[in-house]
Amino acid sequence: MEKLVFATHNKNKLEEIRNILKDWDVVGLRDIGCETDIIEDADDLEGNAKIKANYVTVNYNLNCFADDTGLEVEALDGAPGVYSARYAGEGCSYHDNVVKLLDAMKGLTNRKARFRTVIALNINGEQHLFEGIVNGRILEEEHGIGGFGYDPIFQPDGYVETFAEMPMEIKNKISHRGKAVAKLAEFLNFLTNKS
Repeated sequence: MEKLVFATHNKNKLEEIRNILKDWDVVGLRDIGCETDIIEDADDLEGNAKIKANYVTVNYNLNCFADDTGLEVEALDGAPGVYSARYAGEGCSYHDNVVKLLDAMKGLTNRKARFRTVIALNINGEQHLFEGIVNGRILEEEHGIGGFGYDPIFQPDGYVETFAEMPMEIKNKISHRGKAVAKLAEFLNFLTNKS
């Protein structure tokens, strides 16, 4: 199995990705000895994904990919967007972010939102981008104990459960990250079969 670095320190995200990319030896930043907290200071998701992937390529010379994900709420003009992970401030918890978002949406009837993930893959000296989007709505209170981040308040269109109430296999099939990783997997399979 070919090694591929996923530029993350997030164990939850790493586990999700390993469940999808079963034919690859996916390792995280800690596995390659990278303890650096890579600064994501781009204005958009694409820029942040590229920053992380390029950091690994430049400093470790390994094939890698990185993602950035944002929750974009229509009534909040796309916020928290690129700031989703630190919406409630630096060093905040997932729960802090959820509480701040629910407060910001108090009294709003338009609950439409979407999760968007962008993946930057650096492989064989080239960079490729993949995007996944899932539309849904923000509930008024938390439901479920699975998942992470905004999962307890995000209900994808066509489902009665939140991401936090779904089995991981279902979430991985329909989620923003799942869709982006499916495109990544398709591309990696194409590369493998070509060589």
